[in-house]
Amino acid sequence: PDQIQALFPRTGAVGIKHGTVGVLDRDRRLHEVTTFRRDVTTDGRHAVVEFGVSIEHDLARRDFTINALAWHPFRHELKDPFGGIDDLKAGVVRAVGEPARRFAEDHLRILRMLRFASRFGFAIAPETWQAAQTGAPQLEGLSAERVREEWFKGLETARSVAGLAKGWREAGAARVWLPELYDAIPIAEPVLIRDPVLLTVALCRGPAEVLARLKASNAEIMRAQAISRGPAEPGLDTPPAVRRWLARVGGAADDLISLASLRAGAAPAWASTVAQSRARGEATSRGELALAGADLQGAGVPAGPEMGQLLERMLQAVLDDPGLNTRESLLALVRSWR
Repeated sequence: PDQIQALFPRTGAVGIKHGTVGVLDRDRRLHEVTTFRRDVTTDGRHAVVEFGVSIEHDLARRDFTINALAWHPFRHELKDPFGGIDDLKAGVVRAVGEPARRFAEDHLRILRMLRFASRFGFAIAPETWQAAQTGAPQLEGLSAERVREEWFKGLETARSVAGLAKGWREAGAARVWLPELYDAIPIAEPVLIRDPVLLTVALCRGPAEVLARLKASNAEIMRAQAISRGPAEPGLDTPPAVRRWLARVGGAADDLISLASLRAGAAPAWASTVAQSRARGEATSRGELALAGADLQGAGVPAGPEMGQLLERMLQAVLDDPGLNTRESLLALVRSWR
């Protein structure tokens, strides 16, 4: 890495302890340059590496044969010491060398195996699969952030989301990190919505707890909580029922429509009623009322519980009859109630 930094005028330490230096070209595009290396010691999470080894040594430390390929751009020479090309052609994910040793070096490779197999529709070599199942309990030692990244990437890229979930269950990864994962996947394939938070809600009981365990952001956890609170649908496909549902679920409405679409494989019939209500500009929250708290104060209503009760009564009236959402109509209602 120090030689790379000396060769180029603009560099950054992207992952320098692992041998990776970021090199900026004239257009300020970043290129990651990693020195050939081999592992000296590893605890299954972090490795101490030695630099300056041969390309053969570097490829030998890779996770899977399909990732242990190197191309020399000037000599037009391919290095494929572990049969990665054959495995690509056959559609197989196979660990480099001894699978148990590869997984012991970095337990995250078990989750990467599941992601690659799901993304490309590849099979997993039997000896690699067996070693992954044996090593799955060691996944407990991984950081939640690394596990979340693999879970999210898997959901975003898998050809079959159900296949990815099945892989996590059968490999033993779900038992460690996602015990809430449903046995039967309640979504329709093919999955066109690739939002990892929404998919976690669809695939797991207690999704907010799952996301908290994976150290997702507070915004992602709160979003899962809002979706889970529901209700999942209006119940009746009528404008008043839809308006009341929108008022109850608030900002989670679009996520709940998407969730219903995931489960049914198509948008629910009532989604068009939601769209029509929105197109008409119908109020479904206090903030959308034509009369605000300041107007009520001007009409002699003191700030406090009475004002809150009046705003809620106005909203309920407007949910039943959107035509009442004018300043004059709402003021008349308030006068009649007082």
